[in-house]
Amino acid sequence: MFKKFKEDPRLVELKGRHPNGNAIVIILAIVMLWRGVWGLLDTYLFPGSPTLSYLISIAIGGLVLHLDDFSIDNLKR
Repeated sequence: MFKKFKEDPRLVELKGRHPNGNAIVIILAIVMLWRGVWGLLDTYLFPGSPTLSYLISIAIGGLVLHLDDFSIDNLKR
């Protein structure tokens, strides 16, 4: 269903004619995604202890990046 929508010639043409508008829509989508993730973490990950929640979030994020072999050099590409 989404593939058909994404490949619609009218949508492709609109993206081509208005690349700045398309970039703004993408930026808003990313911000809304992170807002939702952040809200869920605030609600469910140690809701009574914000400091512990922040520390656990940092630790989990660091662990995921470590397990994925992430390095700052990857950002230079």
